[in-house]
Formats: sequence, C-alpha cells, structure tokens
Amino acid sequence: MATYLYRLGRLCFRRRRTVLAVWLALLIAIGGGAAAFGGKTTEEFKVPGTEAQATLDRIKDTFPAQGHGSAQVVFRSDAAGGITGPENARAVGEAVARIAAVPGVAGIPDPYATGAVSPDGTVALGLVSFDSKLGDITDQQRDAVRAAADPARAAGVTVAFGGDAYNKMAQVDGGEVIGLIVAGLVLVVTLGSLVAAGLPLLTALVGVGIAMAGVFTVAGSFEVISTAPVLALMVGLAVGIDYALFIVSRHRRHLAEGLEPEEAAARANATAGSAVVFAGLTVVAALAGLAVAGVPFLTVMGLAASAAVVVAVLVAITLLPAVLGFAGRGIDRLPVRRRALRTTGRTTLGERWAGFVVRRPLAVLLVGLTALVALAVPAASLTLGLPGGGSQAKGTDARTAYDLVDHSFGPGFNAPLVVVVDAAGAAQPEQAVQGVAGRLGALPGVQTLLPPQLDGPSRTALVPVIPKTGPDHADTRQLVTDIRDQRDALKAETGARIDVTGTTAANIDVSAKLSDALPPFVAVIVGIALVLLALAFRSILVPLKAVAGFLLSITASLGAVVAVYQWGWLDGLIDVPKVGPVVSFVPILLIGVLFGLAMDYELFLVSGMKEHHVHGMAPREAVVAGVKNGARVVTAAALIMVAVFGSFVFGHDPIVQPIGFALAVGVLVDAFVVRMALVPAAMALFGRAAWWFPKSLDKVVPRVDMEGEQLMARLEPAAGAAADDPGAKQPERV
Repeated sequence: MATYLYRLGRLCFRRRRTVLAVWLALLIAIGGGAAAFGGKTTEEFKVPGTEAQATLDRIKDTFPAQGHGSAQVVFRSDAAGGITGPENARAVGEAVARIAAVPGVAGIPDPYATGAVSPDGTVALGLVSFDSKLGDITDQQRDAVRAAADPARAAGVTVAFGGDAYNKMAQVDGGEVIGLIVAGLVLVVTLGSLVAAGLPLLTALVGVGIAMAGVFTVAGSFEVISTAPVLALMVGLAVGIDYALFIVSRHRRHLAEGLEPEEAAARANATAGSAVVFAGLTVVAALAGLAVAGVPFLTVMGLAASAAVVVAVLVAITLLPAVLGFAGRGIDRLPVRRRALRTTGRTTLGERWAGFVVRRPLAVLLVGLTALVALAVPAASLTLGLPGGGSQAKGTDARTAYDLVDHSFGPGFNAPLVVVVDAAGAAQPEQAVQGVAGRLGALPGVQTLLPPQLDGPSRTALVPVIPKTGPDHADTRQLVTDIRDQRDALKAETGARIDVTGTTAANIDVSAKLSDALPPFVAVIVGIALVLLALAFRSILVPLKAVAGFLLSITASLGAVVAVYQWGWLDGLIDVPKVGPVVSFVPILLIGVLFGLAMDYELFLVSGMKEHHVHGMAPREAVVAGVKNGARVVTAAALIMVAVFGSFVFGHDPIVQPIGFALAVGVLVDAFVVRMALVPAAMALFGRAAWWFPKSLDKVVPRVDMEGEQLMARLEPAAGAAADDPGAKQPERV
C-alpha cells in the first residue's frame, strides 16, 4: 500500500493544478446537483417489520388519516371566563375554521364540540389532520396553518402548535463554527504556522462540502432521515481535519530532515497516508455495519457518514499532496511561534509521560481501569426512547404545546395509543369492538378511551387509548406490553384480533428493536476490529488489547450520557431540553463512529511502536519512542475531534446534542485514558509477546506494509546513490 500511495502523492504533487481543478469541479458539480435536484429530509423514524409499523401499513387504505401527518393546536386563556368565554370561543372557532380551509389540511374538529377543553376551562385542544404523509408536509403549509390562528391571537389567546408536524429534529444551529474555530487554534498551536494550520481546514471543508451536497442530492430520489446530513457533517469535519493533520505533520518532519518538498509529500502520503487509508476503512466498515441493526433510517445515517469518511480519505491522499505542492517550502510561513518540529535531543512531554507509564505499567493500568469502570456504572441504568415534543427546547412552540397539554389534560394525551380491532372473524363486530374497549379500559395504565371508529365494510375499528403516563415513561411501555398480552384472551372472548399502533407505540417498538440489535452489532464490530488490526500489526495480543480498550471507552461514554441526559447531572452546565430516556439510536451510533475513531489512534500510536521495534529497539524503548513521536499529533487530533463534536452540544436539538456529547466524551476518554495511558502500559507489560504472530497465520495473512518498510528498502539504495553523486536527482519512482 505504501508504494502505491508514494506514487500517488508524487503524481498529485506534480500535477497539483489538475488535481485542484478536478476537486473544485466536483464540488461545484455536486453542489449544483444538490441545488437543482436535491430533496428534503424526513423526520419519520420508520422501521418496517415492527408491529406498530406493520399494523399502520395494513390499515392505511381503510383509515388513510393514520398514515398522514398531524399536529396539535393548543389555545389557552387565563382571562375571566377562560377559553370558554364568549369572545374567546368565537375567536377560537374562527381560527379553527380558517385552519380547516388551509390547502393540505384534511380537517380539524371543533374542540368545543368534541369536549377537548381542560377541566379548568383555560385550554382547548385541536387536532389538525393533514392529507399527506408527514414527510410531504411543506414549511409553507405549516406557516399557513400558524397564520390561520391569528384571530385567536388577536383576541389575546395564547396559541401553540405541536405534534409530529411541528417537532422539527436534527437542526444545525451554527454551533459547528465554534468547533472549527477551536480546531483552527489547536492546529496553529500544534503546527506553529498559519499556513500549515490552514491546509487541514481547507481540505476538510472541501471534502465535507462534497459529502453534504451528495447526501442532499440523494435525498431528491430516496428517503433520507434528517439526522443523516448532520452526522455526515459532524464525522466528515472531524476525520477530514484529523487525517490531513497526520499527513501534514509527517510531511513537515520529512522537510526538517532535509528532504525536498516533493519527496517529503510523497513519503508522508506513503506512511501517514497508509495509516489514514487503513483508519478510514475501519470507520467506513463500522458505519456501514449499522445496517446489521435492520433499521433503514439508521442504515441511511451510516451510509451518509461513510460517504463523508470516504471523501475525507480521498481528499487527504490526493488533494492534500497537491496543496502541499502549492505551499512548497513556504508551508511554515506566517509562524506564530518557533518551529514545532525540530530534530533536537530535548525530551518532550510525550516522551516523559511514556517513560513514566512504562516504569509503572501496573499502577497506571489499575488507576485507569478504576476510573473507567466508575464512569461506566450509570450505563447499567440505560433506558432508550425517541424524542418528541417534550424533548424540544423550552420556549419553542412545540415544547409549549406539549407542556400545556401535559398540565391541562394529563401526560397521556401526549402519548395516545391506537388499538386496531380486526372484527372480521366476529359474529357481531360492534359488540366485539365494545367488548375489546371494555377490557382495555380496565387496564391499570389507561386513563381514558376515546370513542371507537368502526369501518363497516372492513369490520375494522380504531380504539384510541390515552395512558396515564407520558410517551417516555416506563409505565407507558408496560401498557403497550399489557395490551398486546390481552390478544389471545380477547380473540377467544370476542373473535376479534387486536394490534397496537400509533406514534408512541411505533417509537417504543423502534427503541426495542435497536436495543435488541446492540449485541449482534457489537459482535460484528469486534470481529472487524480483530481482523483489520491483525492485518495491520500481524499480532494476536495487540488486536485483543485494542478491542478491550474500545469496549471500555464505549461503556464509559454511555455511562456519561446516562448521567447527563437520563439522570440530569450537569444540568446547569449543559442545557438538556428534557431529562429522560436516551435517544434510542445513540448507543449503536456511538459504537459505530467511536470504533473507527478509536482505531485511528490505535493505528497511529501502535504503528510507531512497531516501527521502532522492527528496527531493533527493545519493547519498552519502542513503546516510549512510539508515544514520543505520536503523542503530540494524536493529542491535537483528539482535541480537534472533541472540539467538533462538542460544538454540537451547545445546540438545543434533542437528537444532535446527545450524539455530539457522547462522541466528544468517547473520544476524550479513548484518546487520553485508553490510548495514551492503558495502551502503553499494556504494551510494556506484554513485552516481546505483543508482537507474537503464529507462523501458520504469517504465511497466509497478506502484508499491508503500513509502516512503509518495503518502500523504504527500495528508496534507501537510491538515496545513497544520490548522496554519492551530488548532481543526481532524488528518486522519482519506485
């Protein structure tokens, strides 16, 4: 691999204008495609095969409104007479009539006629039904419905809109700009030059721009969940900057050793570039492995982020060498301090830390493991759920509507269940439906039942069930289970079959499916890690140690997520919209993304240890040398990752915020505790056994030459000849 990347780096350096033109043309073409043909993303977390979704699909022709988008409109007045006063009632009635006349609205019942008025007479609730799916409702329709309520507002009535149509998720609010600024500062401090620091930022932005444009272009033909482009942006920025940093750092080291810029860029592409390709492959494999869960929207998220990583890798090994060609020896122009990479004998902080670890490996292991286990303890209480109106930031329209309904009608009105009664096998369908309703009403978790809707030709009825608890409550999940447990008994008594659907039931089913998918997904990830690391390091203990460290990082970061988002710790520091269950796909997403990033640091640190060991160093000396050479860059890379992911924590999106927090904590723990402390400690304890590889496997496992040993063996004779003949050029091809 190193040989091919060496040739590619040299070619891109020489043909830099062509390479730059190609990448800019791609950016313009794909960006234009997104503008011309791109579609909008969807907010629906649908999972085919779950009972709730299968039931909804089955009844969509009989009860089409069940498959369409809906919204709540909440009217409130604390004035004398409340919402039922003559003037307010007239204003609300006019607003309801105007909403019903908005194009795209199928209907909205009069809250006074249906009795949807709170017991204290201050709040009225209208349920807006649209005539299209949630993903097809336009912002113009939402705005028109809002404007139609102006008569009520003019009368002094508070109006708030909530429900599925107004629960906007996965919105990027500009916090990533803060992450870019912090990343830029880290690059400046690490590389010591504004020019050198600007190159990773420039190439990463080109790559993420192409990836994002590609995702939105695909959204024009396929259903793309709204979290997919946000995840692609988050991961694409982080790995794009990091991968470029690794190559630029190696390039500058070669320049400091006296190589010409072209040769330095080619060798950096061969060595650091090999690690980048390998690391990128691990990230892509992990993200694509999200398909194992069998959840379509999660698969789309994984593929979108994978595409961003692929683009980041291609940019790093092609566009970056070209940009290095433009920079030449001027890469250190505009210095902000003395040059960071100097070939002096001064002991670095990384070297001193590594020396401390290898002298006391057992103590470091025990302290590190104790800290990680303590951080992981809350993960045992992990509860999963999907966000709704109650997860929106306080003060938003959707959150106001949710809180008003919760306070005035009860939390269950925000978590309605729909029981579908198939009475085709019953002798008397109406009596069968009433019998089912009677049994359901007696369940302990039910607050009330709304009037059943019976379709005569199909002998199918809908029975709306209002729980006593909200959508995130464990009792609501238990109620869904209790209703389904009544299926056989009701079939025997009435001859009718029941199924549970609705948004709340669908979210519960999705969370359960994702929870069940975690063990097989972890097994797949572990298998991928063992194979890839065995290929990279030709070792048995190194892959096992890497996987153990990865699992520690995952459980520790999940523990932190539970403590903050489920238990409410740090609520004053992090503005969590609502404490409750963790977003159901955060754990599996965290595993997929963090696996690839953790393997990045493993590859960059341990490959340096192996390189020094291969060249004759004793095992512990090789550990110190590997950490010495890699600590500064890995530290900078980790800080950049934390900055990019952490910047999303300061937004108020109920999905993006916990994802950013989980990844920021995961990278922080993995880089600084696992890779920089536990890994060198374990390698010191392993000694020479760390590099043991069975001869039977050594014969069949291909050599990837990630450290560039074979390449250097070919370059050194040519370099020696050039040294003997001052007029000779440096080697141009291998």
